[in-house]
Amino acid sequence: MKLLEGKNVIITGASRGIGKGIAEIFADQGANVAFTYSSSEGPALELEKELTSKGVKAKAYKSNAASFEEAEALIAQVLEEFEGIDVLINNAGITKDNLLMRMSESDFDAVIEINLKSIFNMTKAVQRTMLKQRKGSIINMSSVVGVKGNAGQANYAASKAGMIGFTKSVALELGSRNIRCNAIAPGFIETEMTAQLDEKVVQGWRDAIPLKRGGTPEDVANACLFLASDLSAYVTGQVLNVDGGMLT
Repeated sequence: MKLLEGKNVIITGASRGIGKGIAEIFADQGANVAFTYSSSEGPALELEKELTSKGVKAKAYKSNAASFEEAEALIAQVLEEFEGIDVLINNAGITKDNLLMRMSESDFDAVIEINLKSIFNMTKAVQRTMLKQRKGSIINMSSVVGVKGNAGQANYAASKAGMIGFTKSVALELGSRNIRCNAIAPGFIETEMTAQLDEKVVQGWRDAIPLKRGGTPEDVANACLFLASDLSAYVTGQVLNVDGGMLT
C-alpha cells in the first residue's frame, strides 16, 4: 500500500520548485492533491494534468494564501470537491532581499505577509475540519535562514523564524486532537531559480556543505512525505533540517 493512499492534501505555492516536487511525490504515493498558484497558470494546469495521469484526483486553484478571505474560500472549495483534508503544507513564500539599511518597509511587510501571515490564514481555515476529524498533519516550510539568520535577509529570516514559533505553538494547541504540526527547514535547494545564478557562486555554496551538493526538491519532498504519513505518527512540534549538514 502506498504511504498516502486516499489522503487529501493541500499544498500552497506548488506550480514550480519545491512545491511541485512535493505534489509529484505525494501523487506517486497515492494522495489526492489540491494545490495553489498565484500567477503561473500554464505551469499549474500542466502539473494538474501530470498529477491526474498518476491515477489520483488533482486540481489547481488560483489563490493568495496571504489573504484570510481567500484562504477560507479555498478551504471551502477543496472540502466540497475533495470531501476532506488530511494534510496541509504551507509552502508559499517569496524573498525580497536587501541589507537592512536599504530595505524598504514595503519589502519587509510583503515578505512577512506572504511567508508568515499566510500560514496563520491557512492553518486557521483548515483546523476546524481537522478538529472534527480528530486527525491531521500540518507541515510548514521554514528555512535554515530562520534558524541561523542571514545577512541581507532580515525580513525572510524573521518570517521563517516566526514560522517555527507558530509551528511549536500549534503543535501544543492541537496535539490532544491527534493533529500534528511540524516544520521543515531546507538549506540550499537547487531549483529553476538557482539555475540562473553564476555557476562559480553556486559551486562555492556546494563546497561549503558537508554533503558537497545542493539539495533537490525531491529531498525536501521526501521529508514532507515522512511528516505527512503515518510513519511520523508520534512526531509533532519538530523542525526537520533538510540541509546536507549546513547547520551541523
